[in-house]
Amino acid sequence: MTKTDLVNAVAQKTGLKKKDADAAVSAVFDSITAALAKGEEVKLIGFGSFAVRQRAARIARNIRTGETISIPAAKAPVFRAASALKEAVTRK
Repeated sequence: MTKTDLVNAVAQKTGLKKKDADAAVSAVFDSITAALAKGEEVKLIGFGSFAVRQRAARIARNIRTGETISIPAAKAPVFRAASALKEAVTRK
């Protein structure tokens, strides 16, 4: 599903115009992004939670040359699915 598909689904389920649904979906994504940028966790009950984790610096190997390279520490967004979402996906 793409963002356009999501906007169309929101518009159909809520009766909003596609323009308004697009604004709503974009606002949700922007709010989640802003919260994660501040280092906050975003919890959506029944869906899951978004957080930022610190990845430690590490040494890796370039597979083409065999040369070792240093990968710096970085922050990465992570998503943990809620049990209700996991059950909905695994239900047959």
